[in-house]
Amino acid sequence: MAMKKILFVDRDGTLIKEPEDEQVDSLAKLELVEQVMSALITLGLHGYRFVMITNQDGLGSSAYPQADFDRVQTKLISLFSSQGICFDEVLICPHRPQEGCGCRKPHLALLSDYLKNPSIDWQHSYVIGDRQSDMELARRMGVQGYILRSTKLGVGYDWLEITQLILAKPRRGVVERVTKETAISVEVRLDEPTPISVQTSYGFFNHMLEQIGCHGDMGLIITATGDEEVDSHHLIEDTGLALGEAIRQALGDKINIGRYGFALPMDEAASEVLIDLSDRPYFLFAGEALNHHPTVGGIAMEMIEHFFRSFATALRCNLHMKVTGDNAHHMVEALFKGLGRCLRTACDRGSQSFCHDSVTVPSTKGTL
Repeated sequence: MAMKKILFVDRDGTLIKEPEDEQVDSLAKLELVEQVMSALITLGLHGYRFVMITNQDGLGSSAYPQADFDRVQTKLISLFSSQGICFDEVLICPHRPQEGCGCRKPHLALLSDYLKNPSIDWQHSYVIGDRQSDMELARRMGVQGYILRSTKLGVGYDWLEITQLILAKPRRGVVERVTKETAISVEVRLDEPTPISVQTSYGFFNHMLEQIGCHGDMGLIITATGDEEVDSHHLIEDTGLALGEAIRQALGDKINIGRYGFALPMDEAASEVLIDLSDRPYFLFAGEALNHHPTVGGIAMEMIEHFFRSFATALRCNLHMKVTGDNAHHMVEALFKGLGRCLRTACDRGSQSFCHDSVTVPSTKGTL
């Protein structure tokens, strides 16, 4: 199930300009904030959903009739809808500060259903507003907040800058896998080449995993312990599963990725690694040359294929691997290096632009 990325957006001062009397109660006062339309179009194409959350002091009173608000709100929603921008919900607190309600920002009552929703990707959801109360709301929700620069505050960002900050956020995946047999921790940083730190119970396995980080041009932090008194099986299998899951998590919506990716020689050995980040797991392994070697670096040779199979299953990728050669170390290292280079190409977003015209998912289906 795809996780929802949501922008919780303030209204007055963020979507529309706020007049001196701080009350947009007529169509004559309705004016969009600069860049907001193009920003929301771009963010929407990157998979973001929108929720409007606003304090409207005294709404429904004689000083601020509901009909006046509704007239402006209907026009505002119509303007955004005409450009394909839809709000999943509009959350309104009508109370004045002195009423002490629980729904006025930065209180969380209006957001209770969202905070309990397990399908929301909180790591990639944000609050955007023009007041410190919006930033306090973000803090209480546990998400990043961006404050829109205004003449009142003189600090913050414009909508283009906010869009760039959101879309340029480094892609990271973190997985903790703990069972009765193993304890695995994996962090992947697809857009950062460092750090690379691998600590497992097997020196050769550490060296191979480092090849993925180095040749994949990605930060990779792995610690793994397990029941090595039994054998290496559980630790290597679970590391493959955790690494695949972490990369899948880091890839997110896969917009603008290369998707496919490599063959390389290593002395007398040669590996061919083909990948498709298709979300359809399939694994083929042609490594008959490895059958002549029962172990490599203290690890049963059969576990090499099993690691890659576990990795492909968790990443949900199509992975084909082939290796030839004589030296066991060279052949296995060629496979790990080949996987790293393959991932570098497939995960790369290239020269991603923030112009919405360049937003693509590499599939005729429109999704992966």
